Amino acid sequence: MKEALSLADISTLPAVVDLVTAGRALGIGRTKSYELARSGQFPCRIIRIGKTYMVPTAELLALLGLSPTGGNPT
Repeated sequence: MKEALSLADISTLPAVVDLVTAGRALGIGRTKSYELARSGQFPCRIIRIGKTYMVPTAELLALLGLSPTGGNPT
């Protein structure tokens, strides 16, 4: 499993991220992330584009209690 993302890494994410990156931000591995996405239990909203799963970064930040503007946790 790749190392979890730091707060500095998370603050530089684009508007949407792939499922594996979102999982890393949450400390979830690749296999578990896909398992949760397929079962509709991933903790953030998922946008499905063909076979690709994307996660809105704003929702990921909200789940983590972080401000989308890079400010202090809410």
